[in-house]
Amino acid sequence: MLTDPIADFLTRIRNANILSKDKVEIPSSTVKEAIGAVLEREGFIRRYRVITRRKRKVLQIYLKGTPEGETVITHLERVSRPGRRMYVKKDEIPRVLNGIGICILSTPKGVLSGKEALRIQVGGEVLCYVW
Repeated sequence: MLTDPIADFLTRIRNANILSKDKVEIPSSTVKEAIGAVLEREGFIRRYRVITRRKRKVLQIYLKGTPEGETVITHLERVSRPGRRMYVKKDEIPRVLNGIGICILSTPKGVLSGKEALRIQVGGEVLCYVW
């Protein structure tokens, strides 16, 4: 049993990037699907989809690369953990690398990127940083 499934999600993407894989399969959950949607909207992955395999939902993340063969995602960092939650107000949303990266937040309006949360003026729990 995992104590932090979001950290496992990020680690699987990180490992697939290191091995230059085109896609990675992760056990699915609602929050992981929402994080995949944010990564797709922000251009860090090509796409994601949910499939059913042996009566279980699996999230397939198709990773994106540059024409030179480098990966688009260079860093994934878990911020809020089960033992140490990090919450921010709408005016405290962090900027990651001066806007090059994103932070992903769990808000009352759903899982959003920092830019989206700023636009609709809502704070929440900082899940991770991506750049």
